Amino acid sequence: MAAFYEVMIERNFSSAHQLRGYKGKCENLHGHNYKVEIFARGEELNNIGLLIDFGDLKEAADEIVRYLDHRNINELPPFDEELNPSAENLAKFFVDYLNSRISDERVEVYKVRCYETPTSVATYQLSEPPA
Repeated sequence: MAAFYEVMIERNFSSAHQLRGYKGKCENLHGHNYKVEIFARGEELNNIGLLIDFGDLKEAADEIVRYLDHRNINELPPFDEELNPSAENLAKFFVDYLNSRISDERVEVYKVRCYETPTSVATYQLSEPPA
């Protein structure tokens, strides 16, 4: 297994959603105070000893948070038609979006944990980097 550096930031937002096709109380519109943990990794540091500037990672994550915060996620693309707004799909949405925004090829956002509650969390993680 290859060795790599890892950094993590945390972000919070409040949103409503309802799960389409779910049989139970979560098919009804309800809200969560979400917490997301965003993990980035890379094998080498830049010329000043950073994997990525925390501020740059936070800025990109805050774009998603502003998009989702105090909104009904079911009304926002791609969750309006293409994806069910589950914690699993939200975690993948964060990974995909953040990797499209980070221009440094040394760095990869590889894992996001999306907490709907303090005890209910979904994780999306890319596979291990090649050895």
